[in-house]
Amino acid sequence: MNTEDFKNRTKAFALRVIRLTEALPKNQTANVIGKQLLRCGTSVGANYRAACRARSNPEFIAKMGIVEEECDESMYWMELIVEAGLMEGKLLIDLKNEANEILSMVVASIKTARSRK
Repeated sequence: MNTEDFKNRTKAFALRVIRLTEALPKNQTANVIGKQLLRCGTSVGANYRAACRARSNPEFIAKMGIVEEECDESMYWMELIVEAGLMEGKLLIDLKNEANEILSMVVASIKTARSRK
């Protein structure tokens, strides 16, 4: 997968997160968890774009580390949504799988970049 494809994939992930948070129930718990998911889920693509503009390999690794953290955090909030009973787990399976695949690719990119030191 090339850089542009991955940019598009992380943007599509952000859009799906937006739709998910809009579909959450309108209560205090869902609002708090939804805002957390919205922040980290949309920042995955934004931080990946920043990583693509890195001026050095160490800067790229650092920025990709942020992408890794935000994607993992997104997975955490989705787990909480299900475990708190805010949404049925089956409705989040595909989005959780996508987050896991993105996370795996980011980790692989970081490992590759570290081997180039």
